[in-house]
Amino acid sequence: MPTLSMFHGIIIRMYFAPDEHNPPHFHVYYNEFKATFRLDTLELMEGSLPRRQLRLVQAWAELHLDELKANWQMAMNGENPYKIEPLR
Repeated sequence: MPTLSMFHGIIIRMYFAPDEHNPPHFHVYYNEFKATFRLDTLELMEGSLPRRQLRLVQAWAELHLDELKANWQMAMNGENPYKIEPLR
């Protein structure tokens, strides 16, 4: 699972496999926490994060939503997704 971005100890990843399940989403890792976010609503689908990291991930995703959606399409075509600028 390629890493798309890393910031403030948060790692954002996306599987690149044509058989990855819908809805479009990305995975987040922070210390012992794991979470999955939907691309259409940026809502937490599964898992949990501390409140601060949850807000950071949602803010980052809003800024890079078009890139995330493009990466999802690439991933569904079996292509390696692009890196995305971290939150600064």
